[in-house]
Parts: sequence; C-alpha cells; structure tokens
Amino acid sequence: MKTKKVSSIVLAFLMVLVLSSFLQEEAAAEKNPSLLNGKLNINTATARQFSLLNGIGKKTADNIVEYRAKNGNFKSTEDLCKIKGIGKKTLEQNKKYLVVEGETTLRKAKK
Repeated sequence: MKTKKVSSIVLAFLMVLVLSSFLQEEAAAEKNPSLLNGKLNINTATARQFSLLNGIGKKTADNIVEYRAKNGNFKSTEDLCKIKGIGKKTLEQNKKYLVVEGETTLRKAKK
C-alpha cells in the first residue's frame, strides 16, 4: 500500500516536471525569431507587430511606436537603438526581419 502511494507521488511529480518543461519550451518558441516569416516595416508597424520580435515586449513595442510618432520615420533599422529597451543584441537578433520601406508581412511561422 505504501509503495503504491510513493509510486503515485513520484509519477505525479514526473508528470509535473514534463508538463512544466513543455510549457517553457512553448513560451520560448513564441518569441523565437527563427519561427517568424516575412519583414517588418519599422515605419508602419503596429505595437502588436513589433511585439512578435525577439526581446520586444509590449512596453518596448509601445515605446517604439510613440518614438516614431514624436520623431518621424526611422532612416535606418539601427535607429531602433535610440529607443529605451533596445540594444545592439536585440537589433542583431531581429535584423533580418526589419526594413524601413515596403509592406509589413511578418507572421509567426507555421509549425
């Protein structure tokens, strides 16, 4: 009886660990730029579109749109480093998706 109870507890614990690991991987995959397709025009993109990028949360996305509204269009993708919360590392992780002209076509890639 005691062995069954211990086995059940161990099994439940392992299930929780596996589920936790799976959920963490799913959360990371949502922000992984390698799972994106298309381009993001930084002069027309919405905050929601910016938040698809790796390392760009809601607050930073809002800051980008607010900065653009106050200062006008960006001349280059490197201008994003002028926004608080965006550094060279974030820019490099997303650079292949960023443009200053054209249509925004950035979408999450289908799994």
